[in-house]
Amino acid sequence: MKILWLKTELLHPVDKGGRIRTYQMLRELRKSHEITYLTLDDGTAGEEEIRKADEYCHELIRIPHARAPKFTPKFFAELAANVFSDLPYFLQKYRADGMRAEIERRDRDGSYDVLVCDFLVPAVNLPGTLDRPAVLFQHNVEAEIWRRHAEVASDPIRTAYFRSQWRRTVAFERAVSQRFDRIVAVSRQDKQTFEREYDLTDVAVVETGVDIDFFRPTGRPIVPKRIVFTGSMDWLPNVDGMQWFVGEVFPAIKERHPDASLAIVGRDPGPPVRQLAEGRDDVIVTGTVDDVRPWVEEAAVYVVPLRIGGGTRLKIYEAMALERPVVSTAVGMEGLPIHDGEELRIVDEPARFAEQVSDLLSDADEARALGLRAAERVRSDFGWSTVSLDFSRFCEEARDGVSPVGSEPSSEEEEVATCV
Repeated sequence: MKILWLKTELLHPVDKGGRIRTYQMLRELRKSHEITYLTLDDGTAGEEEIRKADEYCHELIRIPHARAPKFTPKFFAELAANVFSDLPYFLQKYRADGMRAEIERRDRDGSYDVLVCDFLVPAVNLPGTLDRPAVLFQHNVEAEIWRRHAEVASDPIRTAYFRSQWRRTVAFERAVSQRFDRIVAVSRQDKQTFEREYDLTDVAVVETGVDIDFFRPTGRPIVPKRIVFTGSMDWLPNVDGMQWFVGEVFPAIKERHPDASLAIVGRDPGPPVRQLAEGRDDVIVTGTVDDVRPWVEEAAVYVVPLRIGGGTRLKIYEAMALERPVVSTAVGMEGLPIHDGEELRIVDEPARFAEQVSDLLSDADEARALGLRAAERVRSDFGWSTVSLDFSRFCEEARDGVSPVGSEPSSEEEEVATCV
């Protein structure tokens, strides 16, 4: 099967959840299928990142596309101009005529069997119609993320902005989803949301996986009373989660464990994250690290204190595979088929979250037992080879049995086609 895979970035460095999921999936699919990877290129990728693309595809096509760096004058100008757009800003900034033209050319040539749109964002560049089947790989329900941003926003201006982005995302996500022959969700909860909110019927589920060989304990010693969080620190849900944890949870942990420390490990932490460690020696903000595994292995407790998000968090499976005890909010482990008290502990209220972390810091035997149960579960059920077989089957079903995209566009689809 020839797959045309749409993305808005190269996958190296493989350092955040969406990249990890795509990279692992494509590495497996590449063994049996011909992968053409069509992506936007902002010019920041080095020769090594470009060269490594052959790990996950047979052909790489890069479309030049400059984006304004965050917090620059151009960035704020684009935000202001977006007020008059029907699209949310996170979609608007990825519109690229070059990508659309390349999709149209390959569709005319018949050079692929199935198109896969990886995340919602590349869909902004879909042509009005396609002659071949298409699959939308939804790592989350994008509208849910913006709705939750609005719910937890701390001031009226941010609330108004997030609500505006949420409404626009709902409109686009609902309409464009109808254009695909198959939607692939990463959790049953997301599947139910797509079906309920967008009246979709062809939604399949591909569970999240983990590289159980890569994430295998090395025997690295635990740092006593060390709490660890890992994640891309330029992603707003992670920023919000760390601000909430440091502000509302960590102080109660320190009351019971004055020697407790917190390591926030992840790429591109901005000022709001770096400020969490200013003037104190019990909070570490690492920035980008070459390998998160040593940091996770050193954790006495691994935390996922997210209040915003969608899809599933690969970081939980990674910590579980490394035999670390995990404490998470319900949003943090949302969509994963794991259970409170068996493979991790789930709690939302700040005082209770602090209590669960503190109890595990106090009871090393229970922490170890929880981590071992978690590792056993992911090793038996969530390897990537199993996950990729399901994804391959869904693509083949789309190729063999579903009407081509755009053959009978609804009025709603026609409206989206005019704005994308």
